[in-house]
Amino acid sequence: MSGSQHSIKQRFSEEFNLAKELARNSGKILLANFGKRKELSYKGVFNLVTESDEASERSIISSLKRNYPNDSVLTEESQPKEADPERRWIIDPLDGTNNYAHNFPIFCVSIAFEYWGKIIIGIVYNPVNDEMFSAVKDSGAYLNTKMIKVSSTEKLVNSLLATGFPYDRLEGGETNIEFLSAYLMKAQGIRRTGSAALDLCFLASGRIDGYWELKLSPWDTAAGALIVKEAGGKISCLDGSEWNPFKKEILASNSIIHDQMIEVAKSVPRKVS
Repeated sequence: MSGSQHSIKQRFSEEFNLAKELARNSGKILLANFGKRKELSYKGVFNLVTESDEASERSIISSLKRNYPNDSVLTEESQPKEADPERRWIIDPLDGTNNYAHNFPIFCVSIAFEYWGKIIIGIVYNPVNDEMFSAVKDSGAYLNTKMIKVSSTEKLVNSLLATGFPYDRLEGGETNIEFLSAYLMKAQGIRRTGSAALDLCFLASGRIDGYWELKLSPWDTAAGALIVKEAGGKISCLDGSEWNPFKKEILASNSIIHDQMIEVAKSVPRKVS
């Protein structure tokens, strides 16, 4: 580990350890209620919230406020205005809510820490399999204690991809169906897990080779994208332009097939939302 890598990891070691602790604690909350009858509320026709989303979020935010009372917090379920633009936590207390509500065992907790506009820490915890994906900027990516790397697949035709579909698909604009059709004819296979954060971690650990999705929010991708980058992957928008967590779309890959994925994406006519 170089001096700069060592200093980043050391400087933010407390935040890193806390983020892992919060993710694990929230995972316990989710597992305790998994499989039980759930009270649901809806933010849209297909976009729902469970009591466990809210309980997980309360657990994370209360701990953050005790430890870092001046930090900003951006979450899926609430977006309070906070004092300090220098330090921000970007949180999804339950990514894969529809899966969770239907007792489908693919969901996670996602926590990212941003310092002056740069994501420094990414934590994604899959409580069902007790898998803690983590990364600190310039320090590598890990699954539990083992360092992970993206796959070495060289051709899109031999690649397994993942994607997802937007909740507002009845409201017009892009639905991702056109991109799905295009990639389906070029890749070996496509999976839809229902969790953007886990899709990115599956890419980082070599389980899939590429991923794309539309109409995302920063809490969907902030942590997972850092993990991908630290595992040797590449992130951009669908047209190859520079990406950040506040962009609504993402294209991620093992870096080797990235240009091939962009080429397919550019062949799809874009709709104006």
